[in-house]
Amino acid sequence: MTAAEASTGPAPGRPRDREIDRRILAAATRLFGRVGWSGFTFEAVAREAGVGKPSLYLRWQTKEQLLSAALAAGIADIRDIDTGELRGDLRELGRQLSVLRLGPERRAVERMGLEAREIPGVAERWDHLRESQVHAARAMVHRAIDRGELPARTSVTLFLDTFIGAITMHATSTPERLKPEVAAKIDTYVEDLIGFLLGALTAQS
Repeated sequence: MTAAEASTGPAPGRPRDREIDRRILAAATRLFGRVGWSGFTFEAVAREAGVGKPSLYLRWQTKEQLLSAALAAGIADIRDIDTGELRGDLRELGRQLSVLRLGPERRAVERMGLEAREIPGVAERWDHLRESQVHAARAMVHRAIDRGELPARTSVTLFLDTFIGAITMHATSTPERLKPEVAAKIDTYVEDLIGFLLGALTAQS
C-alpha cells in the first residue's frame, strides 16, 4: 500500500461507514453531472451528501481522487457478454449503452465526455470506460463473423459506428423531460435497430 492509499483509508479503530461512503459517492456523481468540474468542491459534495467535510477528508485527499472514486463506483464498464448469438449480444450491448446514456448517471457521463480530459486522474477512468466499450463491442461482431452470422467482408468499424452511434444519438438528442419515456421503450428501439442493421446486411449479401 502506498502512502497516498494509506492516507485515504479509515482512521485506526474507526471502521468506515459504508452507508456514508455510498452517500458521498452518489452525491459526488450527481453534483458533477449537474455543475461540472468548476463547481465540484468538497464543500459542495458534503452539502449534497448531507455530511460534514471531515467525512470527505478522512477518505480522500483531493477532489480529483473523490471524483475518480465516485465515477468508478457509479458508472460501470461495458462488459463483453456472450449469449451465443449476435442478436442476443447486441441486445446486451444496447442495454449497457442505454444505461450509460439514459440511466440515473447520464449527466455525469455527458460531463465526462466534455471535461474528463481536463481533470487529472479522471481522464484515465474515462479512457478505460471507452476502451471497455470498444473491446466488448468488437469482440461481439468478430464472434458473429466467425459463426457465419455476418458476412466475412463485414466492416466491424462501420457496423459498430452505426449501432453505437444510433443509440448514442437517440439518447443524447432526446429532451431531458422525455428521457424517462425513451428509457422505458429503449429495448424496443434496440430490437428495431438490430433488425434494421441485420436486414440491411442480408439485403447486400
